[in-house]
Amino acid sequence: MSGLALTFTLIFVFITVLVSMRQKLGLEKDIMIGTIRAAVQLLLVGYVLQFVFRTENLFLIIFIIVMMIAVAAWNAGQRGSGLRGIRWRIALSIGATEALIMLLLLGLGIIEPASQYIIPISGMSIGNAMVVAGLFLNGMKQDVLASKGEIEALLALGANARQAIQQCLKRAVKASMIPTIDGMKTVGIVQLPGMMTGMIIAGADPLEAVRYQILIVFAFTSSAAVTSIILGLLSYRLWFTKELQLRLQDSR
Repeated sequence: MSGLALTFTLIFVFITVLVSMRQKLGLEKDIMIGTIRAAVQLLLVGYVLQFVFRTENLFLIIFIIVMMIAVAAWNAGQRGSGLRGIRWRIALSIGATEALIMLLLLGLGIIEPASQYIIPISGMSIGNAMVVAGLFLNGMKQDVLASKGEIEALLALGANARQAIQQCLKRAVKASMIPTIDGMKTVGIVQLPGMMTGMIIAGADPLEAVRYQILIVFAFTSSAAVTSIILGLLSYRLWFTKELQLRLQDSR
């Protein structure tokens, strides 16, 4: 894509701004800030990745992945405001998921041990895990509040924290995985995923693009399951005080 063609893509931004002004949505400032940030961030990432791909420095690759996990944990942690230590638990959950996926992909020879494969796939996997973590925490908030009576009754009968909140955990894990599972059912029919589309536009063989997209779809499914389950195991105790009282006030 030429620089001139890239400039023409600003037409889509102007259309969005005009719609906001016409409907008096008041989003013009946010749209402009988002546009500038997106362009600057993506250009910077492009230069960084270009350098990393050329050098193939292992420490740089690890640093980039760690930064991705840290940012993802910080963002998803906003859904668990009031829960102390939730962000490092999210980071640990996403990190464990990333380690498992990369171990399988590299150990089984599914992808080559090169930065041009590791970093993009890690980015997509970590991004998916971030969304799952946010959905899990949001589901837990709502479910714990709705099940307050049931949880307190179980505690009164002698159940421990894990037993009392077990059903909420199951429902939250299920809810966090539904978007990923629904995406699997409709991929290629309702939507053509970004990775596959990008490879085809870049001139790759469509069947080769499909193979990589199948890899991503299956990895996303594993990522969703592992992230939500590990996060549930690490965080369920945060919903209680030391005296096993629910932290309903803090979890809102």
